[in-house]
Amino acid sequence: MQGIDLHIHSTASDGTLTPHEILLLAEQLGIRAISITDHDTIEGTEQAVLHKKTLSLEFITGVEISSNPPFSLPSTGSLHILGYGIQTNHLGLLTALNRLQTSRKNRNPEILKRLADMGIRITPEEIRKTVGPGQIGRPHIAQVLIAKGIVQDMDDAFEIYLGKNRPAYIEKYRIECEYAIQLILSAGGIPVLAHPGIIKTADPDGLSFLVATLKEMGLMGIEVYYPGHSKAQTHQYLQLAQDKDLLVTGGTDFHGAMHPDIQMGKGRGDTFVPYSLYEKLIEKI
Repeated sequence: MQGIDLHIHSTASDGTLTPHEILLLAEQLGIRAISITDHDTIEGTEQAVLHKKTLSLEFITGVEISSNPPFSLPSTGSLHILGYGIQTNHLGLLTALNRLQTSRKNRNPEILKRLADMGIRITPEEIRKTVGPGQIGRPHIAQVLIAKGIVQDMDDAFEIYLGKNRPAYIEKYRIECEYAIQLILSAGGIPVLAHPGIIKTADPDGLSFLVATLKEMGLMGIEVYYPGHSKAQTHQYLQLAQDKDLLVTGGTDFHGAMHPDIQMGKGRGDTFVPYSLYEKLIEKI
């Protein structure tokens, strides 16, 4: 059986493979359909559309937008909304993504300043050597911390310095989740809630309430299949999608060497996303 992977990051955000390299690897692995869903940018998905013409696998445009949770659920933290089948020339979407990108760029100097105040000096040039032409984010700063021997690995970098409530953390600008959903819809796409298993809610029924709230805003799907989801969670989210009449999607959140334990198409070896879900997604678009 051939699977799909609808959650992949390229060098356009915080992955280590270019869109073309991702397409070639996906075809080599026998993955039948993919989507590049970079953080707050469609640069990667646009590049993939150009290269896709020479390959046989199927491709759907994508993006992953950082958003604030509904006001009714302030404890959930950041929500990530995936958008599939979007028109990459949609002005409203492009304007919003540009603002998010600008915010990311403005955030990095503040993070570096906080690290410098702790005696850890990292220059933008050092980070650029690690990142190449892509956008710079906390994972790339973490890579420099690892290279300098200041921390052992990515987990340490976030736990000690860069994660929420850590000394070098800077809150980032996010758009409201309803606005993110409406942007995707207006660009002809399908809005999907990413990795519900990592969303923190105040009570056991919080996720169900959140999904119901997001559906009223226009949400059309849930990312059920994901390496971070246990079998019990996957079953729970499948049932939730059925109860709310939502599409089911899945992907590995592949970042290349940034997270080497996650492989495209199969996560840590036990993630399989059936092609039939891609067919249903395409039908809905």
